[in-house]
Amino acid sequence: MPATTFRYLLLLSLAIVHGSSYAASAHEQDQLSLIQRQLDTIERLAMRAEVASTVEPDDRYRFDYPRLIQDIQRIRQGVQDYLSPSRAQPRAPDELVGDYRLDTPPTEPSP
Repeated sequence: MPATTFRYLLLLSLAIVHGSSYAASAHEQDQLSLIQRQLDTIERLAMRAEVASTVEPDDRYRFDYPRLIQDIQRIRQGVQDYLSPSRAQPRAPDELVGDYRLDTPPTEPSP
């Protein structure tokens, strides 16, 4: 799955969560629960893609799966915090990275 697809899904999920102020209705809670299940699916797909990916020595870039998975977990935690708010002091949320391309260092030519 291309990196842009992951990015759009993450941004859509974040926009839905950020646009809300409180899960007041049962319908909204159902929709946010659906988003959490979809994030679980995206995370599983990302883990499978990471396992299936191969890094060639001459690849200039590779996809940063661990960073993507961290962002998915961050979004999931934000949804969960919204659905089950604590009475603790407000906190500043972490920003998503959104850049999942890693530069691969050049390999030494063999003699």
